[in-house]
Amino acid sequence: MSSPSAPVRRVGLFGGTHGNELSGVLLVRHWQQDGAEIQRAGVEVKPFLTNPRAVERCTRYIDCDLNRVFDPQSLGRPVVEDIPYEVRRAQEINHIFGPKGSDDAYDLIFDLHNTTSNMGGTIILENSRDDFTIQMVHYIKNALAPEPCPVLLIEHPSLKYATTRSVAKHPVGKYQI
Repeated sequence: MSSPSAPVRRVGLFGGTHGNELSGVLLVRHWQQDGAEIQRAGVEVKPFLTNPRAVERCTRYIDCDLNRVFDPQSLGRPVVEDIPYEVRRAQEINHIFGPKGSDDAYDLIFDLHNTTSNMGGTIILENSRDDFTIQMVHYIKNALAPEPCPVLLIEHPSLKYATTRSVAKHPVGKYQI
């Protein structure tokens, strides 16, 4: 199991990865205007609108799904005039919050989404061997009790995830209807 070698000091709160999922967008905009409720001593918390062009158009994406282009090929593509918007945005996000897989990457990214599925507030994890996220999920579930908060583990032993949140050392997705 992995655990952070240092305390969590930098947290990203993402909204708008899919421009038509407005709950995260509204929260990020609120926190950008007044971040008092998310600030903690010794922790940098950065609310961030991930796909502003798609949000402006209220569409899932412009050229391709931003939540699928955080792979080495996309992040390493040369910046040319006809590069898809979301690939360029992924490179920008990786520059700000990463680089992915490095010691300099943000400690934690919460990527806030909506779904039309009847799943309520759900936490999505990509790694069951990360002590920090397992303990954090336990804390969140206890804090929300008696309200249910299912955890969806989408772990695959050989798959390297290309999600927006995968830039962080500890990626967490949060879905809400």
